[in-house]
Amino acid sequence: MAGIWRDFLIGVVSAARKPNVRSLVRERRRAVERLADETIRDGRRGADPPK
Repeated sequence: MAGIWRDFLIGVVSAARKPNVRSLVRERRRAVERLADETIRDGRRGADPPK
């Protein structure tokens, strides 16, 4: 039961804190780069003839 309250309080405190804008921007950039890499990799798989 204490774990539930601890998780609840952590959630409340996290929601009340102002997010770090720089870290959010970096995380979004990394996510876009990963998505681009996956898209390029998938496109190459379709274009390469099977061996």
